[in-house]
Amino acid sequence: MKFCKRYQEYMKELEKDLPGVQFKKHKKIFKKCRRRQFPSETRENDDKKQSISHCPNHCSVCDGTFFPSLHDEMSAIVGCFNQRAQKLLQVHLSSGFKKYFAWIKRKLVKGNHVAMVEEGKELVTYAMINAIAIRKILKKYDKIHYSKQGQAFKSQAQSMHTEILQSPWLCELIAFHINLKGTKKDMRNLPGFFEECLVTFDGGKPSLSFSLFDSVKLDIDLTCSICLDTVFDVVSLTCSHIFCHMCACSASSVTIVDGLKAANPKAKCPLCREEGVFEGAVHLEELNILLSRSCPDYWTERLQKERKERVRQAKEHWESQCRALMGV
Repeated sequence: MKFCKRYQEYMKELEKDLPGVQFKKHKKIFKKCRRRQFPSETRENDDKKQSISHCPNHCSVCDGTFFPSLHDEMSAIVGCFNQRAQKLLQVHLSSGFKKYFAWIKRKLVKGNHVAMVEEGKELVTYAMINAIAIRKILKKYDKIHYSKQGQAFKSQAQSMHTEILQSPWLCELIAFHINLKGTKKDMRNLPGFFEECLVTFDGGKPSLSFSLFDSVKLDIDLTCSICLDTVFDVVSLTCSHIFCHMCACSASSVTIVDGLKAANPKAKCPLCREEGVFEGAVHLEELNILLSRSCPDYWTERLQKERKERVRQAKEHWESQCRALMGV
């Protein structure tokens, strides 16, 4: 079955009307663009064909409306995925009265983690099939136009945070899946989200590896690029780079007490140098749980060090507040 037909059938089978890529529409536009670009009388030889880099007539592909419309579709997909993944993980991580209220609100039976895993699987499938559709559309664009605008647009989408594979909530869903599979007896025989999904250690450096259908493979490095150690109390900046929370605070020139929301809007990511990425940072709680179970000795040692540093910073903070209050 061709991917276009497979994608259409998948989107029709969804219970909810979720945003997606107009794959069939883009495919028809490409065919129309190709007919305009290479009419029968222009196909004299391959050299002449290769010399044409744009359509001779205006069309929705070449007049500047194609990429903006595709960007809007990508933004809608990422927004929907992030929102639904965040709500699902809130149910798993909540405690006390909030947890019971969340279960009732979502009409789930207490302890029914199988239903949560199935919902997580549906979310990951939704994200991956749309990522593949976008990849195929951009590849087709470059093939028809003999250009690299599709790849340039992909890089631009990554910088604008509309690339769904960069979403921190995808990483959280992976960790959520591994955590449940490792702790719940009724989950161990349940088919996973992915063909391979595990934390690997290469030379003591951890990484989160997983394989998906249609040869999509991702490998997330879990080493903090600031302290060069396994990430601890993990946060993901809006540029999708992950760091230890304390390292991120140090990089943004704020204390643990003030938090990343107090960072200067002009503070830059240590890796990509993008500004304004600290205020919207996300704590990856599921990934923290996964790492604490994967390397318990390191986690215990790092926790003790972090505790001492937090106490020291808190003490300095309140001493400065007291001096300011007393006018010293």
